[in-house]
Amino acid sequence: MARSETVPTPDEHAPPVEAVERLGGVLADLGMQVQPARVFSALLATEDGRLTSAELVDLLQVSPAAVSGAVRSLIALRMVRRERERGSRRDVYVVQDDAWHDVLVQRDGVYAPLSAALSAAEERVGASTRAGERLRLSVEFLAFVQREMEAMAGRWDEYKASLGTDGSSAGRRSRVG
Repeated sequence: MARSETVPTPDEHAPPVEAVERLGGVLADLGMQVQPARVFSALLATEDGRLTSAELVDLLQVSPAAVSGAVRSLIALRMVRRERERGSRRDVYVVQDDAWHDVLVQRDGVYAPLSAALSAAEERVGASTRAGERLRLSVEFLAFVQREMEAMAGRWDEYKASLGTDGSSAGRRSRVG
């Protein structure tokens, strides 16, 4: 193998590439775009949940433009956030420890516009038509899901508190498996 073809040695704080690729692949198989899935997976598997664009480029072996597009998508979905690296002009991308909770319960960003569009479509096709009934059922389903997500978020908070003060893996290990 020529020197230029060698895979860079990962830094000691980088997540295992195999874990990132496997998780990213599963997320992509479930419908997430490939690069956002890989970036999200890298952030989840990184010890402190923080990586710069340059670190993501090195880890994932993609272009800066690919990272930029993926991060833009993830920020829009509120799956990650951008912060300024202390003492630097570089941005760092951060995933919350409880990222899945935040993604799944962000009802205003998902449910409200979808419900409004469904209701508008129902008005256009007529509420008494089969299509209108189907659209109304969709609106009612989303309202139901929203209520259930709120209740589930409360139960999750209680459960997470039972894992320990910070929900650390040490507390989880004693209760799981």
